[in-house]
Amino acid sequence: MEKIKQLGTTNVPQTSDSNIHVLPIIGQIEGHLQLPAKNKTTKYEHLIPQIVAIEQNPKIEGVIILLNTVGGDVEAGLAISEMISSLSKPTVSIVLGGGHSIGVPIATAATKSFITETATMTIHPIRMTGLVVGVPQTFEYLDKMQDRVINFVTHHAKIDEDTFKELMFARGNLTRDIGTNVVGQDAVDHGLIDAIGGVQEAMSTLNSLIEERNPQGESES
Repeated sequence: MEKIKQLGTTNVPQTSDSNIHVLPIIGQIEGHLQLPAKNKTTKYEHLIPQIVAIEQNPKIEGVIILLNTVGGDVEAGLAISEMISSLSKPTVSIVLGGGHSIGVPIATAATKSFITETATMTIHPIRMTGLVVGVPQTFEYLDKMQDRVINFVTHHAKIDEDTFKELMFARGNLTRDIGTNVVGQDAVDHGLIDAIGGVQEAMSTLNSLIEERNPQGESES
């Protein structure tokens, strides 16, 4: 009854023996401020211990990161990105539906990245909500934070800095806003994402990366 109530099904596939961990990043990435209960969120204080546990667990040999996010807290997103990129185990990301805003660096943090044909990624300048002190230091802080995002993406993806900035500051692509919305193949053509693909392609690639890392099929000790 509990399975029916929570998941709408009586049979739930079991993955307890799998050597691959699935890390979903969905909804809005919640940082230092708690979002309203009605918002679908991914809390960074939940993800960070998971990523540390993945690194420590010898049974886990690879990670699939499923992304369907509108973005969220920039520093929390960058922290998650840095942790994913620093894992010693192979990682593969899949952008499903959307990997917007701070979801872009998270997607590029993986060893290999995929995007489905209909998924989108919105690239735009850093924004702040709430009370903002209108002094030069505030804008310098925003500029430095923006540079952190640009540097991370350009270091972990095939896109160059000039192209990424061009997409970020483009006018007319987003209604009454600055930025660019790239769909599926466009993200690959720009060098943001490695290839078009879904679960099958991601799993096949991850298994290949695991085999390369453990050529004799030996598990980590």
